[in-house]
Amino acid sequence: MCPLPVASSLNSQRFQAFDLLATLVAVVQSNGDVLFANAALEDALGISRRSIVGSHFSHSFTKPDLLQSALKGLGRDQLAAVRYDAWLLRFGRETLPVHVSVILSDTLDEIIIELVPLEQQTRQDREERLAEQAKANKELVRNLAHEIKNPLGGIRGAAQLLELEMDSPELTEYTQVIIHEADRLQSLVDRLLAPHRHPHLVGDVNIHEVFERIRALILAEFPKGLNVVRDYDTSIPEFRGDREQLIQTVLNIAHNACHALAERMLQGDACMTFRTRVVRQTTFGKQRYRLALELHVIDNGPGVPDAIKDRIFYPLVSGREGGSGLGLTLAQTFVQQHHGLIECDSVPGCTDFKILIPLP
Repeated sequence: MCPLPVASSLNSQRFQAFDLLATLVAVVQSNGDVLFANAALEDALGISRRSIVGSHFSHSFTKPDLLQSALKGLGRDQLAAVRYDAWLLRFGRETLPVHVSVILSDTLDEIIIELVPLEQQTRQDREERLAEQAKANKELVRNLAHEIKNPLGGIRGAAQLLELEMDSPELTEYTQVIIHEADRLQSLVDRLLAPHRHPHLVGDVNIHEVFERIRALILAEFPKGLNVVRDYDTSIPEFRGDREQLIQTVLNIAHNACHALAERMLQGDACMTFRTRVVRQTTFGKQRYRLALELHVIDNGPGVPDAIKDRIFYPLVSGREGGSGLGLTLAQTFVQQHHGLIECDSVPGCTDFKILIPLP
């Protein structure tokens, strides 16, 4: 293999920090010739960095004149940056819609071009919004649970003392109702506070052992009319995580799916799929990861009701009568403690909960 030219090698060293970015970055001369392309851009274009460097970057777009005009505008009008939307050409793949930022660097003959896929930009905005909502929900739930917990013990204690003073069995029925409802609320409060009470215990986790444990629990509880399909990538190695939290996360999702599949179970054609994969060079939570674990729990139920689709991870939001609305909230909390992301894509006949967890 021929060695890289000295100038190209020096540029790779100077701009190597751009390889850590999730966005697509090219450094070009004022005439548009590429001096450097980061790893994300190399992946997106589907060609090697060696082929990109030295080419005219405008040829990477469906409309080359847009970039050429932007480069001229920077030089002529002394603008700091030019931004526009364009379509990026990719080898062997469909064109990619991107938001282009052409930025004048401190070096006069070097211009930085940043490309953010529009789909990725929309997803990043959604992830940021979900993260902010989850953080606000967590604080609200913690504060509310503590406020409920303190007077709850007093109510229960007072009911017990009152019961001791009563001679009539008929009246003690009322105190028993108070005690029973106080216990029910105490159980709810304990579940709300559970993620914050127990430490995050990290150890070696085999994700397929986790799924097999959940599969056994689900089939024991729902033995008829349900088929649980394994779609595993058995090459996935062990990773560092909290095994009990991951079990609870997937179990909560699977339980919700089983309740949604009640009618199909009666018909005998209910199906749930457990899928495990490793994805490479993926971006979520505004970070780019070399490797990530991708887990799916898929069912063929009626789908998440439209009325709660945007709120399914909110506390106390449930799609079924009698549900506590805490299962998915706890699942989201546990996934976030693994620095991961959980999201749901649901249409009638297919609901797919996807969990992404970064791997070292």
